[in-house]
Amino acid sequence: MGCGALTAAKILGETAQAGRFRSKDAFARHNGTAPLPVWSSNQQRHRLSRTGNRQLNAALHRIALTQARFYPPARKLLKRRKNNGDGGMEALRILKTPPLRRRLPSHDQDQQTTQEKTAA
Repeated sequence: MGCGALTAAKILGETAQAGRFRSKDAFARHNGTAPLPVWSSNQQRHRLSRTGNRQLNAALHRIALTQARFYPPARKLLKRRKNNGDGGMEALRILKTPPLRRRLPSHDQDQQTTQEKTAA
């Protein structure tokens, strides 16, 4: 939900081969969704890394914003996070992280299937 054809093409193009990343954490650092700890007045929080591929991060941001506006489970999650004291951007960070982490293993399986077909 929230990912159009152009955004999906941008993600596929900028990711290249997901198999080149040794872990989901390395992939998160690449796309700018790795959480970084920050402290403010003795309160520990996390923010997203500002490094990584900015085009890929912008695509994830568009998906998160669309989900926040139109997808009821995402709206419930944002409301719950804001009621627990998170700010708007911190709550949105939660929506930016999962889309590619959920899709990375299936992308790896697709790559293996393609390699098996070409080897046969």
